[in-house]
Amino acid sequence: MNDQTISTAGGCLCGAVRFEATGPSFRVIACHCESCRRHTGAPMAALSVFSKDQVTWSGKERRIYASKPGVGRAFCSDCGSSLTWETAHPHYGTICALHVSSFDDPNAQEPSAHSFYPEKLCWFDAADDLPRYETFVADGQLIAYGPRGIDQDEE
Repeated sequence: MNDQTISTAGGCLCGAVRFEATGPSFRVIACHCESCRRHTGAPMAALSVFSKDQVTWSGKERRIYASKPGVGRAFCSDCGSSLTWETAHPHYGTICALHVSSFDDPNAQEPSAHSFYPEKLCWFDAADDLPRYETFVADGQLIAYGPRGIDQDEE
């Protein structure tokens, strides 16, 4: 099976809004920014990043909230489920980052890094050795590996 035939589906809690993403995602990240936390009501959001052209929608039309200029956050108007973070990226074009929790098989969307790590809640951290970035993974500075930091072996 080539990458263009890979597809994965998901949708909102009530099933009114559905999506299908075709091909591989650019990356899967765990985002700790305040906006993602507020959008999901969770201590962090896991997002699988696709090109807008890779994602097709069916069922009821999703609602999009403009959380800041150039950034849309989609949700189901019936059940309120968070679905996406969408924006134009200088290298990737228009992207559609789908919330991992909205996939039918969220276990298939495993994060490879953390973004906006300095914004994480003081009482929450993931027990993994993934890289942690100051801002966006694609553009940000690497600041740590794992919850204890880059120099975790120096105790």
